[in-house]
Amino acid sequence: MSFFSKQFIDVIHWTEPAPGILAYRFPMEDMEIQNGGRLTVRESQAAVFVNEGRIADVFGPGLYTLSTQVLPLLTNLMNWDKAFQAPFKSDVYFFSTRLQTDQRWGTATPITIRDKEFGAVRIRAYGIYSYHVADPRIFYQKVSGTSALYQAGDLEGQLRNTIVGRMTDTFGKSSINFLDMAGSQADLGGALLDGLRPVFADLGLHLDSFVVENISLPEELQKLLDQRIGMNMIGDMGRYTQFQVAQSMPIAAANEGGGSAGAGLGLGAGLAMGQQMMSAMNPGFHQPPPAGPAPSTPPAGGAPTSAAPAAGAAESSKFCINCGKPMPRIAKFCPECGSGQS
Repeated sequence: MSFFSKQFIDVIHWTEPAPGILAYRFPMEDMEIQNGGRLTVRESQAAVFVNEGRIADVFGPGLYTLSTQVLPLLTNLMNWDKAFQAPFKSDVYFFSTRLQTDQRWGTATPITIRDKEFGAVRIRAYGIYSYHVADPRIFYQKVSGTSALYQAGDLEGQLRNTIVGRMTDTFGKSSINFLDMAGSQADLGGALLDGLRPVFADLGLHLDSFVVENISLPEELQKLLDQRIGMNMIGDMGRYTQFQVAQSMPIAAANEGGGSAGAGLGLGAGLAMGQQMMSAMNPGFHQPPPAGPAPSTPPAGGAPTSAAPAAGAAESSKFCINCGKPMPRIAKFCPECGSGQS
């Protein structure tokens, strides 16, 4: 009765229901393959017959009539000394050999590499790659096994970590400075492609393309680099200080009335600060001495003249707090503008 309860398969084929499937096991529970059955393997596919846990025959794209002529290894494993006539039991696995595109990779944490200009630097990187199943036999033995369905997502973590590990080694051996890496991303991608292909081949895969999209610094290091770039753009700090002072002069001149004194004080402080900065940056720069009254010289034939009258005149006068004109010290109002004096 068990013979009559079984179902016999005369057509074996598979169409991918969704992208990203790498391996699919054809349902064979309580079913046997009919002698003379048909096997259809479409383009971008491969089929593998497994008998009692051992890989027998591998088929590429095409239409096959199952017989001892097209199943030589399976015939040998099952000890068929002549053409079999009865149905037989075997597991059939289909593999998608088409290109798995837009696979993403990136550094979960910054990696530290040695840089000729900065010494040691931490960088981030990300990009895309593509691959396909090149050897279904190796892929079945090392990766997919007896899984009913094996998808690209199941392999993503393994491949991404392998890529990051190899990227650290490749970037470390590279003689390219970080600032030049942006113009050498294609070369770095090519170097990683060559270095990763043997690793993929060991899993039965072929790495078709590898692209480095971006290389960057962590945020805190990027800020420091931006500051350095800004200092390089400024160039001569002395000229930059002179430019800043010159920019502030029209603002000071635009203030009128009581604000002119404060603006003058601000301008004077700016000039003094500029001179201090110049002195700090250029040891050969000497600040000019403050202007003062010229010392008196004695006449040719006698004693020095006294400066008392001039000093007395200076003590009896002052300047208006509004217009700045000289006026008697005892005056309460300016004779020029009429403003009150404190």
